[in-house]
Amino acid sequence: MAKGKFLSKLGFFASYFEEFSVEFSVKSGSPEKQRSACIVVGVFEPRRLTAVAEQLDEISEGYISNLIRRGDLEGKAGQMLLLHHVPNVLSERVLLVGCGKERELNERQYKEILTKTIKTLNETGSMEAVCFLPELHVKGRDTYWKVRQAVEATQHSLYTFLQLKTKKGEPRRPLRKMVFNVPTRKELPAGERAVVHGMAVAAGVKITRDVANMPPNICNPKYLWEQAQLLGEQYDSVTTEVVDEAQMAELAMNSYLAVGRGSHNESMMSIIKHNGGTADQAPIVLVGKGLTFDSGGISIKPGAGMDEMKYDMGGAASVLGVMHTVAALNLPINVIGILAGCENMPDANAYRPGDILTTMSGQTVEVMNTDAEGRLVLCDALTYVERYEPDCVVDIATLTGACIVALGHHATGLMSTHNPLAHELLNASEQSSDRAWRLPLWDEYQSQIDSPFADISNLGVKGAGTITAACFLSRFTKKYNWAHMDIAGTAWNSGANKGSTGRPVSMLAQFLMNRAGVVTED
Repeated sequence: MAKGKFLSKLGFFASYFEEFSVEFSVKSGSPEKQRSACIVVGVFEPRRLTAVAEQLDEISEGYISNLIRRGDLEGKAGQMLLLHHVPNVLSERVLLVGCGKERELNERQYKEILTKTIKTLNETGSMEAVCFLPELHVKGRDTYWKVRQAVEATQHSLYTFLQLKTKKGEPRRPLRKMVFNVPTRKELPAGERAVVHGMAVAAGVKITRDVANMPPNICNPKYLWEQAQLLGEQYDSVTTEVVDEAQMAELAMNSYLAVGRGSHNESMMSIIKHNGGTADQAPIVLVGKGLTFDSGGISIKPGAGMDEMKYDMGGAASVLGVMHTVAALNLPINVIGILAGCENMPDANAYRPGDILTTMSGQTVEVMNTDAEGRLVLCDALTYVERYEPDCVVDIATLTGACIVALGHHATGLMSTHNPLAHELLNASEQSSDRAWRLPLWDEYQSQIDSPFADISNLGVKGAGTITAACFLSRFTKKYNWAHMDIAGTAWNSGANKGSTGRPVSMLAQFLMNRAGVVTED
């Protein structure tokens, strides 16, 4: 698919797409006919050529197999060997990619191989490439999935956040064009569809990462509102509005307001509406926790790692990203995204442990810890969305450190009071390979958030912290089908690779595409 056609099909504004460095397309052809800066083929362990690599070896009169036999490449997953001027091969370079043992190639390895391949191509000055890796057999996965994952992995691995650097690095020849080869012409439509969907999801992921990586002195609740407005200006299907502190006070959103009382930055709840369905179609509502900085408030956090609390708005950032994807694909459904923007700071006017707050729902909450603030913002946001009479509501929040203890950094924690909705979300997580795991939400846990002085405590007794946080939220979701996603372990990486991951945009986008009836299989 040509770039012009691709942009037209997506309906993306051109200026934004210029930020994407790579143009994608799909073809079906034999390797010996490819004329490119580089051709990418796989080698299995131990030293066994894939079918495509064998074709290249044949026309090169055994050049590749001789190198392999000499031990230049074993074929272990992630090994790379870049060859220049292979005899009789039209492409300038051939990149041999180790794919591990053929029978053991799973989706995790496939994605890791793709990531390593893209980084190698980008670092070695290959401005374009024809990649045959989507022809590899990945158990249980079709061509659509392999191409879409290739697109998303490419954009993810090439992502950089340089907006605030004065020196952006040495100029180089970056990767500009990727062609993914599929086995037969019959699979071209699925491949082209995968490129369109993959680019739309990648755009949403990029937005999420860009916004989440912004420092808190720039990214505050007002900044989130500005980003929502930009989205509204870009797409005809999107309208936006904001609920400021004055409006919150009128609505008795006292719990939400309490959390932001210690900050000079005004709390703002941004509302993004994608009107893709009929007027009478009940909307799907996504509510994102948007704590643009979480100091812990009076119950202040330890200093170590506190800089990462700028990522406490990862839920809101992911909702913003998903809304970009939804609008770009112009899904024929109604979706409402809520960015619950707020900042939790210690101050003479800050709320305190021991305070009792009356929420928008009328329920009272005893504050046991001001660092359990996300649920206090979300509970009022979840009450607010009742007015939309939603088909379902999903909230996304970096809510509990306990979720990291339970699931580490690989899976998002999922809890729901509605089994069909939970199954839909889990299915979407498997389809997108953006993993989630369901935790129980049994009534037995509800007693852990009882308070002797109020209806609810904002902190449960010791144990099952992720579940009791969800129990708290469940008290405010009785009027609709609801699910909660705890992304504390998946929204960002720490250490040398510190930065937003863009999760769970892929999963949520897949969920909404499924709801819209978008074909995502061969």
